[in-house]
Amino acid sequence: MASHGSSNHAGESSPLLHQHNDHGLTNGIANEGESGRKGFHPRHFLAVTWRSSSNVSKYVNVLWPVAIAAIVLYFATNAHIWIFVASYVAMIPAANLLGFAGQEFARKMPKVAGILIETTFGSIVEIVLFIVLIVKHKVEEGNGDEGNMIPIIQAAILGSILTNLLLCLGLCFFMGGIRQHKSNQKFHAIVSEVGNGLLLVAAFGLLIPSAFYSALKSETVKTASEKFTSGKLQHDILKISQMTSVVLVIAFVLYLIFCCTSAHSIFDEVIEADEHGDLDHEEDMKKQKLTMTEALLAITISIALVIILLIILVDQIEHVVEAGVPDQFLGLIMLPLVEKAAEHLTAIDEAWDGVMNVALYHCLGPSIQTALFNAPLVVLVGWLIGKPMDLNFEIFMIGLLVLSILVVGNFLRDQESNWLEGALLVIVYVVIAIASFYYPDPDVATSNGIGVF
Repeated sequence: MASHGSSNHAGESSPLLHQHNDHGLTNGIANEGESGRKGFHPRHFLAVTWRSSSNVSKYVNVLWPVAIAAIVLYFATNAHIWIFVASYVAMIPAANLLGFAGQEFARKMPKVAGILIETTFGSIVEIVLFIVLIVKHKVEEGNGDEGNMIPIIQAAILGSILTNLLLCLGLCFFMGGIRQHKSNQKFHAIVSEVGNGLLLVAAFGLLIPSAFYSALKSETVKTASEKFTSGKLQHDILKISQMTSVVLVIAFVLYLIFCCTSAHSIFDEVIEADEHGDLDHEEDMKKQKLTMTEALLAITISIALVIILLIILVDQIEHVVEAGVPDQFLGLIMLPLVEKAAEHLTAIDEAWDGVMNVALYHCLGPSIQTALFNAPLVVLVGWLIGKPMDLNFEIFMIGLLVLSILVVGNFLRDQESNWLEGALLVIVYVVIAIASFYYPDPDVATSNGIGVF
């Protein structure tokens, strides 16, 4: 890795979150994040938020009238399918606004802290979705009955990871490869090694409860006089899932500590490699930016809208399933596509600009957070509110996750990418989508939604 001068060298040997001036900071504020204004200016606020972070994101803003339509339909009609479609589409501009506002806020922070903050804001939609689903879950109605949201939550967890690893990463490789078709795009080994290693560990943690259940379910007995009953197995699975969730959250905290304090962490490598490689850097510097007040206001508005739209959307899920959309397809494909839309647009735009290391992190980072934090969080929230939620995934689905991580790891191994590799990853995702549409409702949810003995 080439050195960029003594000031950068000093930054490499000190904690990353210290507010210093090595990367063009002024009083802890990155120069490229400064708006040159203070307070709130409605005209500038609307102009900057409409422009968004890229042309694609700007075009997404034409969908805002659909958000109004979704809210009106929800309160004025019983057209459940149309309400679902409208709220589903409306989530795209709402998530896009949250992603853009988070990006503007992150630019006003030291660079490393900014990347962490931007990734966190990108996961807010997913966290809200999982929490709304677990709150909506009706324990008393049991496995497979109306009100059982556990299979959808489990599918959405795995679907979120698969969407990032296959679809988003594939599109990044493809779009970056198309623009720079004369040579392969290169990225640092630390991005793939740390990211892929953490995902393998996370997949191992998510796999254990499923493997435990599958190995022992045939050994259970129906009579209560025996020690190893079906109820005992369900109880054990739930406890294993809860304890595993605590351990995975600890792993996520350790990962954050490593990213924030290690002198040669993934963020150092990403910033060093990409800060001069953005093909549209000068154009981005000239764009108007939000003030801190405007960024916080945009975050507040977008989070409120996301919560409202997700509540409306989740209320219609039962009707959509009754209309013939399989649980697994809804959770594995449809929900992750909309809740990750803004993050994917950002990553693809970065890949198009040649900032491949940052684009990769926007694919791998959210996958890591989903596996190590968001998924365990919904288990712990369910534990707290008395709604049993475990990590007993369908073996077919967890198998897809492990194979996908291995495929992606193989493509990342040579530290280069091209449009063909991107197209192949997207093809793998399409094949999974087809299989999930025909996959029957899972029977693994027998440990969810019923009384535990």
